[in-house]
Amino acid sequence: MEKKKTTKYTAEGYQALVDELNYLKGEKTEEVKNSLAFARSLGDLSENSEYDAAKDEQGQVAARISELEELIKIAEIIDENELDENVANLGSTIRLFDEEFEEEVEYAIVSTNEADPMSGRISDRSPIGAAMIGKTAGDEVQVETPGGVLKFKVLKVERTKNAG
Repeated sequence: MEKKKTTKYTAEGYQALVDELNYLKGEKTEEVKNSLAFARSLGDLSENSEYDAAKDEQGQVAARISELEELIKIAEIIDENELDENVANLGSTIRLFDEEFEEEVEYAIVSTNEADPMSGRISDRSPIGAAMIGKTAGDEVQVETPGGVLKFKVLKVERTKNAG
């Protein structure tokens, strides 16, 4: 029997999906309905840019709702209490020494949908994120990336502190 494909999330990451879905199904759907009703009230739909824009937005909202429902269906929430906080995993923040640039960098390892590399949030499926899973302070890691091999020394691993 084939194992169902899942995507791992922290509790916070999963809740963000649910919150976005609820917003889109409720408030946002109502906004789009109102935009469509207003655009229809303007008359001739064949040359009505407001109507076209509202229909486009309706399609985008419907597509995102479908996407979120699928993501939630295959979500697997990790129990962070069962993870060793000294071992890098989803929900960890890792401080590394980048040997090439001789500088310290810090990343939070998150699920694919939570990733935002520009703010230091990398996916557990990215080259660096995947290479760090299971590592502890003191480990030296070489990472194959599209830009070449990077070398890091793990300085510190801890659970990510959530803002709020």
